[in-house]
Amino acid sequence: MDPMNRGPEEYGQDNNDYGDTSAAGRGEGSRPQRPPRDALTPDLGQSSSAAPVRTVQLVTGDFLLTVNPVDGSEIEACPPGEHPARPVRHRAEERAELLRAAKPPVPPGPVAPELPLLERDEERERLVRLLARGRSVRLTGPGGAGRTALLDAVADDCAELAPDGVVRLSGYHRTPADLLHDLFAAVFAAPLHRPDRGELLELVHQIGAVVVLDDLEFGGTALDELLDATPECAFLLAATPGTAAPSDDSHLEEVFLGGLGRSASLELLERAVERPLTDEEANWAGDLWFESEGLPLRFVQAGALLRQRDLQRIDPGAFDSYGYFDGRPVDDASVFEAEDARELPLPSLGEGAAPAALLASRLSESARDTLHFAVALGGEVPHQAHLPALVGDTHADAALGELAHCGLLSPVGGRYRLAAGVVQQLETAGYEDDAATRAHTAAQHYAWWAGHPSVTPERAAAEADALLAALTALVNAGGAGHAGTAVQLARSAAPAFAAGLHWGAWERSLRTGQEAARISGEVADEAYFHHELGILALCTGSIDRARAELEASIAMRGALADKRGTVAGRRALALVADRSPGGNVAAGGFALDGRTPAGEEVPAARYEESASPPGGVPAAVLALPELPSENETLVTRRSTPAGGAPVRRSVLRGARRNMVAAGAGALLAAVLGTVVTLGATGNHDSPKDKDPNGQSAQVGDDKDGLNADTPADGSTSTPGGGTGSNSGNPADPSSPAPGTSGSSSPGSSSTPSTSGTPSTPGKPSTPGKTTKPSSPKPTTSKPTTPPPSSTPPVSPTPDPTPTTTPPTTPSTSTSASGSTGPTVVPTKQSSAPASTAPSSSAAGTVPA
Repeated sequence: MDPMNRGPEEYGQDNNDYGDTSAAGRGEGSRPQRPPRDALTPDLGQSSSAAPVRTVQLVTGDFLLTVNPVDGSEIEACPPGEHPARPVRHRAEERAELLRAAKPPVPPGPVAPELPLLERDEERERLVRLLARGRSVRLTGPGGAGRTALLDAVADDCAELAPDGVVRLSGYHRTPADLLHDLFAAVFAAPLHRPDRGELLELVHQIGAVVVLDDLEFGGTALDELLDATPECAFLLAATPGTAAPSDDSHLEEVFLGGLGRSASLELLERAVERPLTDEEANWAGDLWFESEGLPLRFVQAGALLRQRDLQRIDPGAFDSYGYFDGRPVDDASVFEAEDARELPLPSLGEGAAPAALLASRLSESARDTLHFAVALGGEVPHQAHLPALVGDTHADAALGELAHCGLLSPVGGRYRLAAGVVQQLETAGYEDDAATRAHTAAQHYAWWAGHPSVTPERAAAEADALLAALTALVNAGGAGHAGTAVQLARSAAPAFAAGLHWGAWERSLRTGQEAARISGEVADEAYFHHELGILALCTGSIDRARAELEASIAMRGALADKRGTVAGRRALALVADRSPGGNVAAGGFALDGRTPAGEEVPAARYEESASPPGGVPAAVLALPELPSENETLVTRRSTPAGGAPVRRSVLRGARRNMVAAGAGALLAAVLGTVVTLGATGNHDSPKDKDPNGQSAQVGDDKDGLNADTPADGSTSTPGGGTGSNSGNPADPSSPAPGTSGSSSPGSSSTPSTSGTPSTPGKPSTPGKTTKPSSPKPTTSKPTTPPPSSTPPVSPTPDPTPTTTPPTTPSTSTSASGSTGPTVVPTKQSSAPASTAPSSSAAGTVPA
């Protein structure tokens, strides 16, 4: 069965006997009434009885998208095993079924007369000839000129021209991207798979078909994009004169479709009335031809006026109360052959040129209600299966046949709209007075229907234009009540459009729903629409827009404490950061664009102050004791990446920043102290390489033994760097004895020794003068108290860990020249540097 022509029970009607729902028609015991569905009327107080949530998983590009109507869609990188197979082409019988489904269904009711295609043979042959040569053609004609009828005839003639056959598409409210996806779906079988831009262009590049595109709404570069993407297709485009013209480089053939001639117009009127015209009617038709410029639609509507006139000639009250369908059927031949038919005047020329109001006044009540709904929806006629629920009459689906028989409808894709000029004529007649109320009723019905579990996403997507028209009408009407209903409709329809792969309608429903949520003050719903718009932008490659929408959604849901929604938004935002150009996340979890993975933007900092993230740095830091908070500023250098955008680095702030700064200073001081200590104690030489007097001992060139730098006569400095025989530290009672090198300043020897040759006071030492060391006998000098120095002593640096130097035991060693002298075993020096002994003469100090 046709999925668009199903029984009313699948469109929300629970009656089993379609067409006879009253108790009298069924009888009391003929058939029991169906029990109500618990899932459709849940108890709001019990969450366990709520209707199940319909989630759909589909693959778009390299993403796996899960459409979730409650918390928002979830997106992730598609796992390797979830990638669909390469799409395959439909078989011939499948293409024929799709071509049949692309046409609008035959409306119920009386069968309309078959009207021929008059004076279109020349245009028809030219179009077929150009398409057979692989040329694309643009057919331009005003509304009501018969473009759709000519396209149907040409499509039948070109059925065997291309390997992929004929593809019928509708350009009404479609963008070039939407049409490319529609063309892909018409040729390839790819359920729950929407290819990305690159894969889509690769696949449609291989399609070889005759594409018949009606109701084109764009031109220029957008049309060039469509034509360039499908070089193997021949397009037959139909548009109105108000549509943008194609570019000069499109190489399209132009064919203009005008009105019919006088004779063809009269013939068409006779076919519509199904009888010959009288002379009076022929003259009236001639005036109408001049007024309407020969548009075929005007003569189809004029034929409906003449048929209604013939019925009134037999029964003057045929259209008084209930309309013509409640009386005699239209195809009753006795109406036209009655002898007592009275004469009635013909409609005026104005009524013939704009006959919509007059025709509607003679229709049934259900048909007039249908026109009210169509005007409220901007010309969109609800599907015939929805009319019983909207109008409140189980036979209201027959109203669609009435409207089509009168020429008030025009096919658009797989549905119907009001014909050209009908909306304006009905608005003038007062059909828009209750437009807001009608739109609100339609929106409530569509909100329930689109969210019903039995309605597939494909069926909802097929009626997207009617749902979007109701949504737009409520938002334009204003008011919190209408806006609240619009939010419910958008929440129900948007997931169905997404799962049905009609993403153009998905985006429009989300944007209109977001505006309705803003008007009604529904913050949670507005956050949902922001989230869905971010997901859609991510799927289509708009990274910046996706980031903005997701950040807005996370902020709103964070304010509402919506944990599940916030988590879903953060996951999507992390994926946005991965797909951003240069979107690698820096160390610490922060992106290089100054935002955290959760989308929180790092506040701007002063030039001399680095910025810190909102939640602090979670990385491990030095475990230091808590320090009091101080108003300190950590000055760092700001670096700029290669791209030119400043990089915001994250550091600790507040008390933690002060704590780290203090810890770093303490650590630096400890390191510097260690370096100084190591430098002071690191020049240890072996005792055998040093003279007992503290001089460096080397083997001379004369091979006479070791040479030593001996101080000259009259020097007040000892070879070890002392200041005379009494070079002990007066402030330290444990200082070395006279003649013993006891200072541990840098550059001096730390090995204490006993000098055998005392220096002569009053004579400065001569640098470079060397003498052979004597061989004194080992003696032990007693410590004496040095005289006070004129230079104030330098306070020694206190050692935090005072140590006691153990006494040394002198030993006797033999020098290289054969003499023996006392040698003191070196002792372990303190880690703290010792103070310099006071000097009695400024010139007597030997530099280190």
